[in-house]
Amino acid sequence: MQTYYYVLASQRFLLEEEPMEEVLKERTRHYHEQEKEIDFWVVKQPAFLEAPQMAEVKAKCPQPAVAIISTNPQFITWLKLRLEYVLTGEFQAPSPEIPDALASLAAVS
Repeated sequence: MQTYYYVLASQRFLLEEEPMEEVLKERTRHYHEQEKEIDFWVVKQPAFLEAPQMAEVKAKCPQPAVAIISTNPQFITWLKLRLEYVLTGEFQAPSPEIPDALASLAAVS
């Protein structure tokens, strides 16, 4: 099982009010320069929030939510310091409650 770390906020805040696209493009460019594998993903309406142990977290976050999920806890800490108004945490997957860490409940368009 892998530990995943996340930053969670409303889609409006994270994708419209914050310049996240720019931040993530810069991070991706840096990873490519360092020949490092990408270890973060943006997930709209993350399915992990449906797990029973995540009910309290889900209740605190305006919906629809979006998460930036990573296997790198330092990256999530850096995002938390930069963004301020977000929730952070971690979970283990795959598990019976969270079979796919990156699953989304958002309709595919």
